[in-house]
Amino acid sequence: MNLTALNQTDICEDYSCPERSVPLSVYVILYVAAAAVALLTVCGNLLVIISVSHFKQLHTPANILILSLAASDLLVGVFVMPLLFTLLIESCWIAGPVMCAVLKFVNFQATSVSVHTVALIAVDRFLALSFPFFYSEKISLTVVCIATLLNWLFSLFYNFTVLYINGHFTGFVCPGVCFFVIDDVSSLIDLLIVFLMPCTLIIILYTHVFVIAKKHATAIRALQVHNSTESSKNKISDKSERKAAMLLGILVFVFLLCLLPYYITSLVISYTTVDLLHVRDVAVIFFFVNSTINPIIYALFYPWFQKCLKLIFTFKVFQRDSSLMNVQCF
Repeated sequence: MNLTALNQTDICEDYSCPERSVPLSVYVILYVAAAAVALLTVCGNLLVIISVSHFKQLHTPANILILSLAASDLLVGVFVMPLLFTLLIESCWIAGPVMCAVLKFVNFQATSVSVHTVALIAVDRFLALSFPFFYSEKISLTVVCIATLLNWLFSLFYNFTVLYINGHFTGFVCPGVCFFVIDDVSSLIDLLIVFLMPCTLIIILYTHVFVIAKKHATAIRALQVHNSTESSKNKISDKSERKAAMLLGILVFVFLLCLLPYYITSLVISYTTVDLLHVRDVAVIFFFVNSTINPIIYALFYPWFQKCLKLIFTFKVFQRDSSLMNVQCF
């Protein structure tokens, strides 16, 4: 349903910000919790951005994609979470029409960039494992930077078009209201482009990555079974393969766990179903908490990030030539 097609006069006449029905202490707790989540999101993704940007040893194709993901999640923590959590807590929009338009655009932009970047990371890992010679020769920093830039530009154009067509920049909005409504055709297109297609690609590619990793581990065991020294190395390799496979499983599970409730409720529950809007609110919270979890999944699981944290928190990054420090852990 298009926002401009709504009977806005009736809505503005009937709508008024609800009075607070619970004690002030409850609102204080909610605001503190919301601020903590937003701050954790900002700090986590900012640390990833500083680490990958500062240390030259981390300037790899895979880490450039992680940098892009952290940048989109940082936008969520800085712009989306404070405004959206305030809207959910107060059940009323108090930031005005301009900030409403900003929230919508940054929300859509950060979401699509984040999901597509996760898909690009899946492609990167698949190529690196399936075609190692092709990957080392063809997938350079320049190629990945271009792909990342195109991802951001495509999302910029796509989201601006969707919001403009649905009247979110030109339509009238009642005071105290900030709608995120788009028509049925736009909803279907958005579902395909931002969720179904990239998530299907992620699941397929990571399934292939898991299968290939297991095949490599089996082949190594078969070739080195009679050599005790090599067998010991094989145990380490096998443990590493299991750890990588477990990380991929956690990655896909958490990613889908955060996104699925939002898209399911978006399809099943309309904005006119007032009694079930709180279910959508919970789904929205899960959706954006993914931006908080991403730094943990993509960075905190890696030893290089832990080493970068030590260098950052001990202010060694301000030393001369600190960007050339060895932060890789083998």
